[in-house]
Amino acid sequence: MKTFKIGGVHPAENKLSASSPIREAALPKQAIFSMFQHIGAPAKPVVQKGDEVKVGTLLAEAGGFVSAPIHSSVSGKVTKVDVALDASGTRRTAIYVDVVGDEWEESIDRSSTLIELSDRPDLDSKTIVEKIKNAGIVGMGGATFPCHVKLSPPPGSKAECVIINAVECEPYLTADHRLMLEHPEEILVGLQLIMKAVDVKKGYIGIENNKPDAIALMTEKAKGYEGIEVVPLKVKYPQGGEKQLIDAVIGRQVPAPPAIPINVGAVVQNVGTAFAIYQAVMKNKPLIDRIITVTGKSVKQPSNLLARLGTPFQQLIDECGGLPEDTGKIIGGGPMMGKALLNLDIPMTKGSSGLLIMNDMEARRVEPQPCIRCAKCVSACPMGLEPYLLSKMSAKEDWEGAEKNDVVSCIECGSCQFTCPSNRPLLDMIRVGKSTVMGIIRSRAAK
Repeated sequence: MKTFKIGGVHPAENKLSASSPIREAALPKQAIFSMFQHIGAPAKPVVQKGDEVKVGTLLAEAGGFVSAPIHSSVSGKVTKVDVALDASGTRRTAIYVDVVGDEWEESIDRSSTLIELSDRPDLDSKTIVEKIKNAGIVGMGGATFPCHVKLSPPPGSKAECVIINAVECEPYLTADHRLMLEHPEEILVGLQLIMKAVDVKKGYIGIENNKPDAIALMTEKAKGYEGIEVVPLKVKYPQGGEKQLIDAVIGRQVPAPPAIPINVGAVVQNVGTAFAIYQAVMKNKPLIDRIITVTGKSVKQPSNLLARLGTPFQQLIDECGGLPEDTGKIIGGGPMMGKALLNLDIPMTKGSSGLLIMNDMEARRVEPQPCIRCAKCVSACPMGLEPYLLSKMSAKEDWEGAEKNDVVSCIECGSCQFTCPSNRPLLDMIRVGKSTVMGIIRSRAAK
């Protein structure tokens, strides 16, 4: 069975919510919309205090080409444009809306009727990309890169295939799994739209074989869609990384930065993104909600919730039985790449894939010991780096050495730290080094 060639680890899966059907979360009393819900320039507010909005009303326009607009997920009144704490622990510009009723923009098709690509002969590549751009669609696997940018290859680059990332290799998370089981046709039409947008005839859907029901269903449904193939993959983390998925599915290696997937002929999108693209293009629905997994070994009801953007995390946890008494840490995302949250007033954003509530024992870090030179971190690194060295250089603030040893190629998957028998905080230090070096590179380029 296919998988990527370099590195990788096998953390316990803990897919506690895999059998929990998607259910709709209640509306919040107040929704908070951060202007920093994507990679690139922040969105610019186009509403002000006192404005009345509906579900789907534009709240903020894109702040540049690499940016995305933000739409209201609720109806009500704008109470202020201020700042709010986000999952990174930073106070960012945000729009506050007090919720009144649930009135939607009339242009949004709320029916469950499936619209096939053949039903829309008017759609060409330019129209599809423009609709995706105007709907504020971003990568929903966690990176939140604006989709229209990815679907607009640079001059001289040509896509040969589209790969849908349905791997969901992070332990605990099951939102993508449930989405495939409950909306397979919409995902397939979304893939067709992406294929048409970048003018390719071949599409792949990569799914790890710990989801046999999703593989079986998607394979059966894909028979009715020309050029689309479901590719079962061996279970190995971090197979959901773009470069690892491309290697696993089509056997091509993406070179070090500044190379990107299009340089080897691939365009990769998350399965949730494909679904959102279907809704944007076929239903005129902007990105106003998403599925989020709320889970943990002490959580009363691990769930997959369809929740409106801007909903406070506290409300989502309450809908799953409340915060367990033995809670030690709450992670935004999964345990490998997610980050601890400072509080639960933080609002859900386009990149919110999961809330993992860890108990005291799980959350407690073991005291790090001296490196024993075992090189397990080197063997585990899916990018072929030397994590022990990059960590040491970052700790010593040897930024020149870190850059020479390719710290910017790190995908921050945490495989090195996970496999370290000395419990050294390798990823913590490498993240510091990577962000610092990238800042140095940007400053150098600006001169």
